[in-house]
Amino acid sequence: MLNPMENTIDLEEPITAAKCSENLSSVEDAIYVIGGKWKLKIIIVLQESGSIRFNELQRNIRGISARVLSNELKDLELNGFVKRVVHAEQTPVVVEYISTDYSRTLKNVIIALSDWGKMHKRNIRTEAFLSQ
Repeated sequence: MLNPMENTIDLEEPITAAKCSENLSSVEDAIYVIGGKWKLKIIIVLQESGSIRFNELQRNIRGISARVLSNELKDLELNGFVKRVVHAEQTPVVVEYISTDYSRTLKNVIIALSDWGKMHKRNIRTEAFLSQ
């Protein structure tokens, strides 16, 4: 079995400083909108649930406070990853959250991160996370 740490990427052309800078900028942009402790977790739950109400979403994401969830949902909505649907015709008013087509463009990214996490779980030190 190949050691994943020894894998190399065969590039057809060498990476220039400009290409490296472009790659860094693109990754920075992606991390800006989906980075942090909660955003991808919210997106994953929404993609798996279809539509979901706030309290149910909070129950599905262990450890997130209502205030943080509310703020993260607002950010995700502003960036087009989440749609907030208000059913004002119902009493009481029902608010649901759904993932958008745009958020589903992250499917391959989420799968790749999940696969990487499974493959490297033994290498990830839990002590580093516990000391934060």
